Amino acid sequence: MRNIKLTIEYDGKEFNGWQKQPNKLNIQGTIEKAIEELTKEKVELNASR
Repeated sequence: MRNIKLTIEYDGKEFNGWQKQPNKLNIQGTIEKAIEELTKEKVELNASR
């Protein structure tokens, strides 16, 4: 397992919050899906402030 730090800024108008939610567009799920498509690895993001 490897850890990668990302600093992300986004416009959340079209999303239903950060956390993954079934059947709702959200930031965490969208970013995880994009990373998985690029790396072919399943990822799980952890957020902090």
